[in-house]
Amino acid sequence: MQSNILLTNAESSLKWADFESSLQGRRIRSVVKRCFDLIFSILGLLVTCPALFAIALVIKLDSKGPAFFKQERVGRYGRIFKIYKFRTMVHKADKLGKQITIGEDNRITRVGRFIRKYKIDELPQLINVLKGEMSFVGPRPEVIKYVEKYTNYQRQVLMTKPGITDYASIEFRNESELLGQSSNPEEMYISEIMPRKIDLNMRYIRDMSIATDIKLIFQTLMKIASRQE
Repeated sequence: MQSNILLTNAESSLKWADFESSLQGRRIRSVVKRCFDLIFSILGLLVTCPALFAIALVIKLDSKGPAFFKQERVGRYGRIFKIYKFRTMVHKADKLGKQITIGEDNRITRVGRFIRKYKIDELPQLINVLKGEMSFVGPRPEVIKYVEKYTNYQRQVLMTKPGITDYASIEFRNESELLGQSSNPEEMYISEIMPRKIDLNMRYIRDMSIATDIKLIFQTLMKIASRQE
């Protein structure tokens, strides 16, 4: 029922029809985008399958708890879904602290620190892409707690499918380090980082195309590859 509440709140506070009409010319591109996501998520899972099993095993050997982490996020039209990641923190870390990761968070495991650095923890989201809950490129899906703080303008990002990467993911690739420098990380996230991310998300919605997606995918891979030990 929570997803219905989020969607109802968004619908009641936005001119959804006006925003939806602005996307009419993109229907064909949306179909092409879904075909792209479907084909490459299947290929990606097939190619990385041995690595996924190996990473899962290392995570299990390194610390107590499941290899995968599932968390409720808000998707397109306010629908709630469970995002998949490799677990990078101690078991039930969300019960031990905030829902954001801050600097050298002591909840992060040894293996988790490495796989977070190179975004390996995001690989299981290929499953979300295959299921149609996410796309390769799109606004990063937020947790319910923060979506409930969105303004009317900010709720417009819920009109498009969330993704694994986007402009905001590239600009804020060192987000946890930035938050670690703040005396009040959560307040900084809500008042400074989240609004900037949403502005970048709205830019993506305006620019959305397969060419833009391919460009952002390559930019993301280049940023990951350039990270130093």
